[in-house]
Formats: sequence, structure tokens, C-alpha cells
Amino acid sequence: MTTTTLASESIPRPPRRGADGDYARLLRRISDAGLMDRRPGYYAIRLSLVGIAFVAGWVAFVLVGDSWWTLLVAALMAVTFAQVALVMHDVAHRQVFRLRRPTEIVGRVVGNAGIGLAYGWWQDKHTRHHANPNHEDLDPDVAPDILVWSQRQARASRGLARLIGRAQAFLFFPLLMLEGLNLHLAGVRALRNRSIKQRSLEGVLLFGHFAGYLAALFVVLPADKGIAFLAVHQALFGVYMGCIFAPNHKGMPTLTGDDRPDYLRKQVLTSRNVRGGALTDFALGGLNYQIEHHLFPSMPTPNLRHAQVIVRDYCAEIGVPYHETGLIASYREALRHLHHVGAPLRTTE
Repeated sequence: MTTTTLASESIPRPPRRGADGDYARLLRRISDAGLMDRRPGYYAIRLSLVGIAFVAGWVAFVLVGDSWWTLLVAALMAVTFAQVALVMHDVAHRQVFRLRRPTEIVGRVVGNAGIGLAYGWWQDKHTRHHANPNHEDLDPDVAPDILVWSQRQARASRGLARLIGRAQAFLFFPLLMLEGLNLHLAGVRALRNRSIKQRSLEGVLLFGHFAGYLAALFVVLPADKGIAFLAVHQALFGVYMGCIFAPNHKGMPTLTGDDRPDYLRKQVLTSRNVRGGALTDFALGGLNYQIEHHLFPSMPTPNLRHAQVIVRDYCAEIGVPYHETGLIASYREALRHLHHVGAPLRTTE
């Protein structure tokens, strides 16, 4: 089944009788296998290693100092910042801590203070995404902005989005170089939203990060190298973040209006898994098991690959399509979808 076919078809409406029971039976199998159990040892090691890598990046930045080799450090730190973001993701889903207070403390420390990514804004946005993945009216991740995600959005687009939409498949990866900046700015804009908890604390930590980051750059480096470091670091951070999240849902079926499939089908049919080994698991932070993650958001990351076998077999058993592909193929599918939805803009004058 091609991505274009997936994207152009609406999700079939399954028989409602017994639909909710499908998920309950799957959850029982997953729970009986012990896959919802916490993994404190894994997260103790992972958080420690990511923390060490984060500190080591800044130490290398200082030691390399006034040299163009600092751009290599910028590239390595882009990877480190993205790994910190992946840790924040797991923390926010309460995969690490059961209680809300330590979850929020660690989330704000690693997110706001550590990498300048606002925890409160991201958690609110990501929670809405999980509740209604790929729903054009309810999922903020497919809301039209610079890019459009459906032909309906394309026809309604105006201004820059309409201009970019004509060639958005070709511009997607170059535009990701601005995604790091966009993530920072989105967190700042969200500070005006009264629904965000602890806005003052979020703001202090966020602007504290920006001040410390810029001070470090221009104390250690002259202006030209400081600006170059900033550009390389943030551009590669944005590209890496986009490459982590783009394979998950882009090009999969979308929902509109009153489309409300049951929970299991809503999560499985709108998500894509990415095949690969240990390197893929590391690079994508376990989000390559996107179907399992959406079905069981609080499941610890190392358990997802074990859950995949159960979920895939169960979907075959009840006749629910389960889509997985390789990493490069996932990008190809996403780009093909972007090109397809931009078609109305290429046929209008």
C-alpha cells in the first residue's frame, strides 16, 4: 500500500460493536507480558549518559575555543540537544517517574533550562496530538502553517504557505534548518497562554537558557565564529528533530470533522513504524516504534520493541492494517505525500 493511497483514503469506519474491547484485549496481553512495568535501571543509565554527553559538549566547546573546529562541536552538540529532547519526551509521558511533581521538575530542567525547549508548551501540544493524531481539526501537528498537510488545507492556504506549498516536498528538509528556531520561539509565544502551568517559572528557565547560551558563545568565541556556531548548531538541531518526528505520521491517513474511529484503530492507522536495528532505535529515541508508543504512551522506551511483536500479530488477527517501512522509505513516503497535497497549488494560476 503506497503512502499516496494511504493519505488519500479516509480511515474506514470499523464496526462499533466490540471495537473498544479490541484495545482492552491487547492491553491485557501487553500487561501480562510485563511490558508496562517501569524500567528505572534503564532510565538511570540513559539519563546519566545523556547528561554526561551534554556536559562533555560544553567542555569541548570551551577547550576548542577560538577555532573553526568549533563548528564540529556545534554539530555534535546538535545531536546531544536532540537526545535531551528525547529524554524530555519520555519524562513527559511519565515513563520515568510515576508522580507529577518529579516529572514536571525534570521536564523543565532538561527542557527549558537545558535546551531552551519549553516543557509546558510542548506537553500541552503533544498531549493534544496523542489524543487525536492526524486529525486536521484537532491535532496541532497537522495544523496548516508554512506547510500544508492535505489538499483541503492547500486550497485554503494564503500568502507564504500557498507559495511554499507548491514545492514543499523539495523544500521540506531545507526548511527543517529553521525548526530549532521555531521550537524556541513557539515556547516563548506560549508564555502568553494562561493555560500553561507555572508560566513565570517556565519563562525564567527559558530566558535563563537563552542568556546563558548566548553569553557562552560570545565570551568564548569572537563574533564571526559565535554566529557561525549558532547557525550550525541550531540548524542541525532542527534538521535532526525533524528527521526524528517526520516518519511517524506524515503521509499516513488523516481524519477530519466527526471522524472518530475507536482508540486502537485511530492510533494504529495514523501511525507508521520504522524498521531498523539498535542504531535506528538510538537515533530516533525509540519513536520508530510509533504505533506501540501511541497505543501505550507511558510504556518505557526499551519495552516498545518487545511490544511490537504482540501488537503486529494482534493487528493481523483482528484485520487492522499495520504499516512499517525502512527509514529512507519513510522519508520518501512523507515527501511523496507533501508533493501530492500541494498539487492543487501547482494547477492554479
